[in-house]
Amino acid sequence: MNTTFPAEIFKAYDIRGIVDKSLTVELAHQIGQSIGTEAIINNQTAIVIGRDGRLSGPKLAKALADGIRDTGIEVVDIGVAPTPVIYFASYELGIPSCVAITGSHNPPDYNGFKMVIDGMTLSAERIQVIRQRIQNEELITVTSDKRGAYSSREIIPEYLRRIISDVKPARKIKLVIDCGNGVAGATAPQLFEQLGCEVTTLFGEVDGNFPNHHPDPSKLANLQDLIKAVKDQSAELGFAFDGDGDRLGVVTAQGKVIWPDRQMILFARDVLKRNPAAEIIYDVKCSRTLPREIEAAGGKATMWRTGHSFIKAKLKESGAQLAGEMSGHIFFKERWYGFDDGCYAGARLIELLSNIDQTPSEIFDELPDSVNTPELQIEMQEGEHYTFMNELIQNASFNHAHVSTMDGIRVDFDDGFGLIRPSNTTPTLVLRFEADDADALERIQSRFRALITDTRSDVIPPF
Repeated sequence: MNTTFPAEIFKAYDIRGIVDKSLTVELAHQIGQSIGTEAIINNQTAIVIGRDGRLSGPKLAKALADGIRDTGIEVVDIGVAPTPVIYFASYELGIPSCVAITGSHNPPDYNGFKMVIDGMTLSAERIQVIRQRIQNEELITVTSDKRGAYSSREIIPEYLRRIISDVKPARKIKLVIDCGNGVAGATAPQLFEQLGCEVTTLFGEVDGNFPNHHPDPSKLANLQDLIKAVKDQSAELGFAFDGDGDRLGVVTAQGKVIWPDRQMILFARDVLKRNPAAEIIYDVKCSRTLPREIEAAGGKATMWRTGHSFIKAKLKESGAQLAGEMSGHIFFKERWYGFDDGCYAGARLIELLSNIDQTPSEIFDELPDSVNTPELQIEMQEGEHYTFMNELIQNASFNHAHVSTMDGIRVDFDDGFGLIRPSNTTPTLVLRFEADDADALERIQSRFRALITDTRSDVIPPF
C-alpha cells in the first residue's frame, strides 16, 4: 500500500497532480477505492465516470474504475466527454455520484479528479477525508465475486437533445467557437450548429497535447486566435472553452472580451424576468457593478467564496437560480441542473442575445463597465501563500471601507475595490482591482502595495 503519496495534490476543489510523478496509476487505484468507500458510507451503489481528452486519461480512468469496483460499487463509464456532460449523465441515469477525470486548464502533463457523491460536490474537508482514508488504509475491499460491474454508456446525444429541446434562439447568429483542442470539441460544434448558428470552429479536434494554445479562456493571450477569427469572419460573437468544457469565454465582433462578471449582468436580468426576487450568487473576484445590477433588476445578490465546489454547495443550500464566477464558471439552476457548463451557458447567451432587437455588440456596449485589472499573481512556494495570506489579514487596516475576509481579503471602497486571495489550485496569491476611474484605481492599489511590502519587504507587488 502506497501511504507516502504527496498530500498537496488533494486540493480544495478536486484532486490534481502531475501524471506518473505526484499522480500515479497506483494512487489513482487507491483514490478509486477511497471514493468507492465514501460512496458506500453514503448508501450509493454506482458511480458514473468520464474523462477529458488528456493523453493520460485512459490509464487513469481504468485504474480509478478498478479501484471503485474493488469496493463493490458499479462503474458506468461514458468515455471521453466534457465535465458538465458527466454531471448531466449523473442526473439523466439516476446515479447521483460521479467522477470526472480531468486536468481542467492545467498543462498537458497534469490530470486529476472532480468528484460528486450523492449529489454533493466534494471540496475542502471531504477531499481530505479521501486522502486520510488512503493514508490510514481504511479502504473497503470485496472478494472478486462481489466486485462492482463495469459498463460503457454513450450520453452525448441525450445531452445535446436536452439543451436543444429547451433553448430556442430567435434568429441565426454568426459564431466562431474556439475549443482549444479541449474536450468541448466533442460537443460544442454540434450543439451550436443544431441551435441554428452559422458556426466556424477553431481547434475542434480533441488533442491532449494542446498544440495550438492553452485551453484557458480566462487568460487574454489564449483568446487571440478567436479574436482574429471573429474579425476575419465578420462574425457577431466568439466563444472559447477551457480544457474540460465547464467554463466559457466571450468576445464581441470588435474583438472585445466580455468577462464573466459582465456576462452575468445579462444572465441575471434575464433570469429575474421569470423569477422575481430570486437570489443570484457571485464570487469575490467579480465587479461591484454586478450586485448593483442584480438588485436593480429586483434580485438578491450574494457574494461567496471562489471555487466551483463552494459555489455549487451554496447554490444548493440557498435555492438561488443562478451563480457565476469571474473565472468563467456559470451555474444555471433555472431550466438546468445547477452545475457549471460552458456549452449550456453559451447556448443561453445565444438565446438571450437573439431575442433582443440589437446586435450583440450593441447589447454588450450598454452594460456598465469600470476601470479594472486582469487577475494579477504573486507566485510562492507550495503552502507559503496561505501563511502570507494570514499575515496580510492580521496586518490589514482599512478605514472607511467594507472589509470581507470570507476568501482572502476584499476591501470595497465607495469608488472601487481591491482583492488578495490565496489560489486553491496553485501556490499563488491572486489579486484584482477595480475602480470608477484611473486615479481611484491607483489610490486603491497603493493601499494594497503598502500592505504587501509592510508585511513582507521581500515580496514585490505585481502592479
